[in-house]
Amino acid sequence: MNIIIVGCGKVGFSLAEQLVREKHNITIMDQNEETLQRAGDQMDVMTVRGSGSSVQDLRQAGADEADLLVAAASSDEVNMVCCLLAKNLGTRHTIARIRNPEYISSLADLRRNLNIDMVINPENATAVEISRLLRFPAAANIESFCRGRVELIGFRLQEGDFLADKPLRELSSQIKSMPLLFCAADRDGTVFIPNGAFVPKAGDQMYVVGQPAALDRFFVLLGRYAPTAKKVFLVGGGKVSLYLAHILDKLGMHLKIVERDEARCRMISEKFPRAIVICADGTDSDLLESENLASYDAFVALTDRDEDNLIISLYAMQLGLSKVITKCTRQNYAGIVRSLGLDSIVSPKFITASHILHVVRGLQNSQGSVMNSLHRIADGNAEAMDFTVGPSTRHLGVPLKDLQLRSGILLAVIVRGKEIIIPEGSTCLMENDRVIIIARESGILDLNDIYEDEFPFPAPGSTAL
Repeated sequence: MNIIIVGCGKVGFSLAEQLVREKHNITIMDQNEETLQRAGDQMDVMTVRGSGSSVQDLRQAGADEADLLVAAASSDEVNMVCCLLAKNLGTRHTIARIRNPEYISSLADLRRNLNIDMVINPENATAVEISRLLRFPAAANIESFCRGRVELIGFRLQEGDFLADKPLRELSSQIKSMPLLFCAADRDGTVFIPNGAFVPKAGDQMYVVGQPAALDRFFVLLGRYAPTAKKVFLVGGGKVSLYLAHILDKLGMHLKIVERDEARCRMISEKFPRAIVICADGTDSDLLESENLASYDAFVALTDRDEDNLIISLYAMQLGLSKVITKCTRQNYAGIVRSLGLDSIVSPKFITASHILHVVRGLQNSQGSVMNSLHRIADGNAEAMDFTVGPSTRHLGVPLKDLQLRSGILLAVIVRGKEIIIPEGSTCLMENDRVIIIARESGILDLNDIYEDEFPFPAPGSTAL
């Protein structure tokens, strides 16, 4: 596809990296020459210096023939105008990043009047993800499918857990009878799709998918279940904090927010009168101690500096808080952070890129199986996708034991009407099923992509990336 990205900040650059890996033709437009130079040096992209609000610049970037334009400039207004102009020039689809809360209430009108196909708000999407983690503190990360009927949860395996150091096939019948499946494991950056012979080790990041009630029971048996957080301590009063405070306030959670900017504190206090708002430096350990941080159920670090978020999150973990969530925008920091024991890492640019990739793949596969959602897991080294089985899907009615899936792909869950099915060898796909696929490779566009064209004898044991 021919794709134009307007704005080469954190979101634009991260998105371009992923789309280049998926072999799309990418043109990046920005007004900063140094930014364009960096993008051109590090990726195989075309660069155009110009403004998204200029018809001439958009035409130079190829908007008259583009399949998709993503407007990710720093200004919401520029992004909206950019999408309108691009559509008028001939761009087939447009996506606008709109971050200002004042526009959220009128998004439907904006999309209709400005011909915007999709609006994405990275800060709000990040806040929604954090709120899910606070509702289920035992998880390092949570992805939801089929309107919450199926969830995928990641957690760090610890010494002494009954899963550790024994093949999955030897799990108790109580675990095996639950509607859940161990679908992936991340061991020091290597992703495994586990089979019965796979032996989990302490330190592995395990991913399990299934019905929410079954996942609750599993974590109770694991001794890791924790109730929904009631008292939450936030450091940083930016856009993510505002969206998160709005969600948590509705849930009745007790909030304490620390922000160093006095004017920002006043605004937050006016919007959320039930929250305790403190104007101070949230990276000061003496302040955190004096505010009795240790008495809170959860801590969320949302400052604009990854380094500050890392340091204060480690301090909160040292105090013994059961749930610590850290915002981290630099992908190269994520592995370091997790090696220190901080598993719940959120990245607005990472979340945004996943949403847009879902749209791109849907556009590429408009005639095949519908992709309902796409989530990147294991630091982006694997993907979880939700498809609807269509009439063009191959091998309908054929038992899975008679099929050969491509290496590194797992058919994890089937949702058929009101039934949640963990597939077995005799299970068949039927039209209109919702199917959740786990894949170590990116670029899966259609359910038909999961099958091997030939049927080689499968290698024993788990396969690694």
